[in-house]
Amino acid sequence: MTMRAAQVQQPGGPFVVTDVAIPEPAPGQIRVKVYACGICGGDAIPRNALFGTVLPRTPGHEIAGVVDAVGEGVTLWTVGEKVGVGWSGGVDFTCEFCRRGDFTNCVQHTIVGTSYDGGYAEYMVAPQDAVARIPEGLSFEEAAPLMCGGITAFNALRHAKAGPGDLVAIQGVGGVGHLAIQFADKMGFRTVAINRGRDKEELARRLGADDYIDSTEGDAGEALKALGGAAAVLATVSRAELQSDLIKGLRPNGQLIVLEGSDPIQVTGHDLADTRLTVSGWYSGVAQDSEDTLNFAVLKNIRPIIETYPLEEAEAAWQHQPKANLRIVLQTQPS
Repeated sequence: MTMRAAQVQQPGGPFVVTDVAIPEPAPGQIRVKVYACGICGGDAIPRNALFGTVLPRTPGHEIAGVVDAVGEGVTLWTVGEKVGVGWSGGVDFTCEFCRRGDFTNCVQHTIVGTSYDGGYAEYMVAPQDAVARIPEGLSFEEAAPLMCGGITAFNALRHAKAGPGDLVAIQGVGGVGHLAIQFADKMGFRTVAINRGRDKEELARRLGADDYIDSTEGDAGEALKALGGAAAVLATVSRAELQSDLIKGLRPNGQLIVLEGSDPIQVTGHDLADTRLTVSGWYSGVAQDSEDTLNFAVLKNIRPIIETYPLEEAEAAWQHQPKANLRIVLQTQPS
């Protein structure tokens, strides 16, 4: 039996849709019949054969579907359940970090769509611990982007050093940022959106932003300070120069939370020490975090803004991603 899958076959090359064998679940694994898979910037990792990716590889770590088959020893899942699979692809349960309950930092952790084949396909297999339940009230297409973009925003904000009513700024109104604004609003923060230009101001306010700062109109950090200073700033876009600037917009004991970026953020020891500021990072989460994200999204009516493409147009969808509004989702089963 074969299925359709969009593969990376050479580093930096296009996604190639081809026929491959339907995978069988090994002991401890489940097979997911994939109905939707979000396209994420992280898919550039397998596309460029980074992080030790072995080609050919089927990318995709924003997966929504149903349990199609279970391997020997699977106790958590039954055929027909609606499930999602995100970035975190399973852990060893035996390393020091796992034994302390810090599964995100497992020394043997795997990445879905990079360490093994992901969701740009009609079927995929994953360890049972990497799978999350999708609650009623979310379609496959709505659930898929929440499995990476959503969980990253939700998980970072719920661990932020901020409480209800505190000012929390979201830098970037994009694929992650538009979800972060919704989560921040529904968590009870005074939510400030920061973006280049005014094009997305109406959208940001509609999603729940109480204030908006155009970073091209002046010093965004000073603008934040004028609003009273942020308890936390969630930086969803890799712009180190702006992130450095936003540090001055933190109130005492404030926190800059960074999700990505390779350029250095500039901050002095005095900046950090004088008012006890924190610059920290946040890294997605595991399957239980995904379930928390999905359940909160249903509870508070939070949804991603999506565009859909058929699996056969995976390469066109990837090329359109920079212009998308705002998350792209592949529909992977024939209609």
